[in-house]
Amino acid sequence: MTDDRVARVGLSRLFEPGDTRLPRLVAQLGATRVFELLREEKDIAGAATDVAARLLELRPERDLEEAAARGIRFICPGDAEWPGGLDDLDVVEPLQGRGGAPLGLWVRGSLSLGESAATSAAVVGSRSATTYGTSVASDLAAGLAGGETTVVSGAAFGIDQAAHRGALAMRGKTIAVLACGVDRAYPSAHKELLDYIVDVGVVVSELPLGCSPTRYRFLARNRVIAALSRGTVVVEAAVRSGALNTANWAQRLHRHVMGIPGPVTSAPSEGVHQLIRLRDATLVTRAEDVLELLSPVGANLSEEAQEPARPRDLLSRRDQQVLDAVPVSQGASLGSVARTAGISPTEVGRALRTLHGKGFVEESESRWRLAEQR
Repeated sequence: MTDDRVARVGLSRLFEPGDTRLPRLVAQLGATRVFELLREEKDIAGAATDVAARLLELRPERDLEEAAARGIRFICPGDAEWPGGLDDLDVVEPLQGRGGAPLGLWVRGSLSLGESAATSAAVVGSRSATTYGTSVASDLAAGLAGGETTVVSGAAFGIDQAAHRGALAMRGKTIAVLACGVDRAYPSAHKELLDYIVDVGVVVSELPLGCSPTRYRFLARNRVIAALSRGTVVVEAAVRSGALNTANWAQRLHRHVMGIPGPVTSAPSEGVHQLIRLRDATLVTRAEDVLELLSPVGANLSEEAQEPARPRDLLSRRDQQVLDAVPVSQGASLGSVARTAGISPTEVGRALRTLHGKGFVEESESRWRLAEQR
C-alpha cells in the first residue's frame, strides 16, 4: 500500500499544478488509490494516457528523502502546518482552466507556513515596475510587517521583490510562492533574496524539486498566493498584468481585493484603476488601510488623514469671524471691524480682547490689526 504523502508526491510529478482533473479524482478515490491505479495503468477519466510513459521513472520516496536531506519538507492537507485557506480552492470555479487546492506544498524555511499564513496579505504587481510602484510596495509591506501581518508575494522582479524587501527591512514575516521547485532560484538574480527568506521566512511551491518555471505554472501559482492570504493588494499592474489574475482568484475566494492608485497617465497603473472602477476593489493608499480591512470589526481602525490642527482652528466660530474682519497691516477701529464682521460692537470688543490675549491681534491707538507673527 502506498502512503498518502508518497502518492501525492508522485502525482505532483505527473500532473501540472492546477490541473482540474486531479482534485476530482483525489476527492472521489483518495490520492493513494489514484496513484496505484495509474501505476497499474488503469484508465480512469482518460488520465492514464497522459502519464503512463512517465510512471516507470517515478521515485517519490526518493524525492522525499532527497528533500529532507536538503532541509525541505512536503506538507499535505491534514498536516498541522497546512494552511486551511488553501482548501477553499476546491469549492470555487476554475479560472482559465486551472483550479483546485494543491496536492501538497514543498516548503523551505524556518517558520510554520500555517501560522505565517494565518495573518497575511498578498502584495503583487508588475515586474516592470516604476520607481513609484517599488517605493509604494516597499513602504506598504514594511507597514504590514510592522502590524504583524505576513507579506505574501511571488519573488519576481519589480513589485514582488520590493514587497519582500519591505517586510524583511522591518524584520517581519514573508512568504515567497514560486512557479518552480523550491530548490531553484528564479529569477536567478534573486538567489540571495530567496536564501535570506529561507532563513527568516518561508519559500513554497507545489512543484517538485528541480522543476522549471513556465507561463502556465506562473498562472497556477497565482491561485496559491491568493489562497494563502486574507487579502490581495495590487500595487501596479497594466491591463494584461498577471497580478490581475491573482486578484481574480482572490475575488473568487471572497477575500479582500485592494488596489493602490497610480498617476492617471501611467500605463503600469491602468489595470489597477480598472480593478477599482469595474471590479469593486477597495482603494487603499497605506498599510493602515489594509490592516483595517483585514482585521476583525473594530480593530486596527484607520484614522482619516487630516491636517494638523492650527491655533486658529481652536478658536470659537464667533472669534474666527471677528479675526477674519481684522485688517492685516492698516489698523481699523472697533466700529469698522464690527461693520465688516456683521456683529455688534459689544461682541466684537469682547472677541478682540480674547484674540489679543491669545496673540492673534494687536492694538495701537484704539485701532486693531493682525499681530505681526500671525
